[in-house]
Formats: sequence, C-alpha cells, structure tokens
Amino acid sequence: MVPLEIPTLETERLILRAPEPGDFEAWAAFCADEEAARFIGGKQDRIGAWRIMSVMSGAWMVRGFSMFSVVEKATGNWVGRVGPWQPEGWPGTEVGWGIARAAWGKGYATEAAAATIDWAFDALGWTEVIHTIEAANVNSQRVAQRLGSTILRQAVLPPPMSVAVDCWGQSRESWLARRR
Repeated sequence: MVPLEIPTLETERLILRAPEPGDFEAWAAFCADEEAARFIGGKQDRIGAWRIMSVMSGAWMVRGFSMFSVVEKATGNWVGRVGPWQPEGWPGTEVGWGIARAAWGKGYATEAAAATIDWAFDALGWTEVIHTIEAANVNSQRVAQRLGSTILRQAVLPPPMSVAVDCWGQSRESWLARRR
C-alpha cells in the first residue's frame, strides 16, 4: 500500500485537489455529457460515473497518484479531472485531462496539465509523460501541442476501452528545457 499524501496544486486560476464526495454531482453530469465523455470511455450513467470517480480516487491509494479534481478558484466549481494516470496495462505514464463542456475554451486543460506534469516529473520522478489521444480528438491534440508534446508512438488501450490511440508526449528533459 502506498502512503496516502495527496497534494493540492494551485495555478493562477485553478485548484487541483483530491476528489471529494461533494464533487460527485458535477462529476456525474460531466460523465453524462455525450460530447464531453466521447473520448474518455463514452457517456456514463450515475452508476458508471460513481465507478469512475471511485477508481480514480482509489488509484491514489494503489499507485500513489491519480487524477485531481479541478476546481475554479473564482467560483469554487468543479470543472473537470486532470492528472497522472497509469492503470494496469496502460501504454505509459500519462497525464490526461477531461474538462466539463461549460469550461471548454478557457485553457483549463492546458493550465492544469502543465501543473500536473511539473508535479509528475518532480514528485513522481517520471522520465516521460504521454497523453493517449484518439486520432479524431482534435481538441486534445491541440492541448498536447500547447504543452509541447508530439506523437511518440501508437498504442491500443487495454480492455475494456481497447481503442487505438496516438501516444503524444515528451521526455522530462524536453519539458524542463521548454519551462526554462
């Protein structure tokens, strides 16, 4: 068992913190939005949303890292989940994102992912970060490009997803060179 010390990260506009029970209503609405959930496993009912939130919360205990809940500082609203992700069989050390549609176009995915990548390289000691993105997911490709990532390789996600993805990403050295 990994000791549980979930950090809170802050950016100019966002707080990234552990998922909390009070996040569930917004998380369930996000999962029920067909367009927002299209490339992250598809639309889910409340039971499916509960399972996803619970799996991501439990990954903190099992792996010592997982997705953060993303909260707007200005409003206190939950706007998505962003963070390190590597379930069993995953094609690498990922920093992924999923932002509620009402918060699209504000740069939150890029802002939160950048803070999380910094944390993953510094605290977790990762040497590479990837972002698994389906070829049709143009919005996430743009986020990856803003982060300085390029396509490194292709992979197929493990079941139950079993979808072909491009693994966008970069090395720790590339990331740090860009951040200087």
